[in-house]
Amino acid sequence: MAFKKSGSKLWLTIVILILGTAAIVFYLSGNEKQTQAVISKVTSGDFYINVTTSGELEAANSENILGPSNLREVRIWQVQISDIIPEGTIVDSGQYVATLDRTEITNRMKDLEGEVEKLESQFIKTRLDTSMDMRAAREELINLRYALEERQITVEQSIYEPPATQRQARIDLEKAQRAFEQAEKNFKLRSAKNNANMQEVAVSYAQAQRRLEQIREVLNGFTVKAPKEGMVIYKRNWDGSKIGIGSTMSSWDNVVATLPNLDKMISRTFVNEIDISKVKTGQKVQVGVDAFPDRKYTGEVIEVANIGEQLRNSNAKVFEVKIKVNEYDSILRPAMTTKNIINTLMIPDVLYVPIEAVHTSDSISYVFKANGQYRQQITTGATNENQIIVTNGLADNDEVYLSPPENAASWKLKSL
Repeated sequence: MAFKKSGSKLWLTIVILILGTAAIVFYLSGNEKQTQAVISKVTSGDFYINVTTSGELEAANSENILGPSNLREVRIWQVQISDIIPEGTIVDSGQYVATLDRTEITNRMKDLEGEVEKLESQFIKTRLDTSMDMRAAREELINLRYALEERQITVEQSIYEPPATQRQARIDLEKAQRAFEQAEKNFKLRSAKNNANMQEVAVSYAQAQRRLEQIREVLNGFTVKAPKEGMVIYKRNWDGSKIGIGSTMSSWDNVVATLPNLDKMISRTFVNEIDISKVKTGQKVQVGVDAFPDRKYTGEVIEVANIGEQLRNSNAKVFEVKIKVNEYDSILRPAMTTKNIINTLMIPDVLYVPIEAVHTSDSISYVFKANGQYRQQITTGATNENQIIVTNGLADNDEVYLSPPENAASWKLKSL
């Protein structure tokens, strides 16, 4: 019985020792993994400085779908869009696109129709009054001519009458002559006056008719149709919002929607004021589309704004940049979000390391060399988003720590 108890204790002690040894080994190996720093090699090659921005695709060329162009001629300054087909709809030439609210122009047309009817009545009345007045004037002139002839006959017959009678006959002839001449002058004046009145009414009537015809022509444009076949894309306002149902179309800018040419696309993006000095026209760009991350396209900066602007809900100033997409792809559509990597500078054949591998102390830059276990002083150059150029202190394929290794404070600094 004693032997069995001693054997059990022995085996229990062995198991405890084995488990304890395994725990120590596991702890030490885990600790070694935790303290092991990441190592990176010094890279040799071309160094790229990029500016990365998000953008939005739009067609390089497009044709506008327009509402009425002569709204201002009928004194309508803006009109609301009451209906528009969904964005992205494919339409043929002459197909319906949108309807504008007719309330204001319909009321204006009704008022003008009433004015035309009133002027038409006035025109007819003036014409009748003029005809009657001129007829009376002509009758009066004819009667005065007859009276003048009668006085002339009386004078001719009075040669056998006493001198007083002859004198009276000549006086009556002179009066008839003056009356006839005065009536002729009055007839011309009345004719000119009636013609002027008639012309004034006729002009007002014709002008009202033209305005009515014009407003009817404008009203026809309130049903907006496509000028050619294509995909309908809503127009954007200055603040980036899209024109849709309930939006207002100005008489100064009567664009309702656009028909983009999808063969040539551009990415419209904005670069912050810190990086804009790096961006120039002609620079190469890598363009990615968020909707299709596996597809990449090449591009080129074609336009850089000279004046900055402030976007909504942002205090930072940005500059608009337009990037031409070189390739054609049928999947590309306006308003797709893009990621644009603009190559602003390429420095050939240099050495560079990750930025986090470079440390600074007392204005001295250095790295922790893995293949020597010392701090190596270096001279740095330009940086990009992830790397920094090393102009002196390292060689190709040297290895450096990305973060300070264990006991890094005790490592000696090797100067240049």
